[in-house]
Amino acid sequence: VGIAGVGGLGSAVAVALARIGVGRLILADFDIVEPSNLNRQQFFVDQIGLLKVYALTDTLRRINPYITIEPHAVRLDPGNIPSIFAPCPIIIEAFDLAEMKAMLVDSVLEQLPDSSVIAASGVAGFGDNNGITTRRVSARFYLVGDGSSEAAPGNGLMAPRVAIAAGQQANQAVRLILGEEL
Repeated sequence: VGIAGVGGLGSAVAVALARIGVGRLILADFDIVEPSNLNRQQFFVDQIGLLKVYALTDTLRRINPYITIEPHAVRLDPGNIPSIFAPCPIIIEAFDLAEMKAMLVDSVLEQLPDSSVIAASGVAGFGDNNGITTRRVSARFYLVGDGSSEAAPGNGLMAPRVAIAAGQQANQAVRLILGEEL
């Protein structure tokens, strides 16, 4: 499974998949761990200042030393997405910015015909738990979220709803691995 972005969504998806024994994870992110990440991301105080992909790799190896983890400390773009995620039948989109989300989804659907993408949108704030759902948008594209909430002053990204969405992304990945459709 490939994970594009290892912040709140991506780090939680990676932890869930590592715990159930998914054999290979390919992680890509260019960012570093900052104190403001600790309220919703799977990092620790002693990892502040480290590149997220390497900090998460260390954490995942502590959780499950038997999986293969391939970290890429890069900013993803349409030119490098195919080469990084070529081995992945499933790619998790876990970015913050709408334009990056769209770029990843478009790149996977256009350039990786054997891969499915599981994206997330609409997970901000502290709204209704049951509003976050998973829906199949097309044959290879799944979308998790409530379809409306976005981060804004007073309605930021908070661990509970991010965790709900990440759990649904991880679960959809498992369903695809097991051959189930939504």
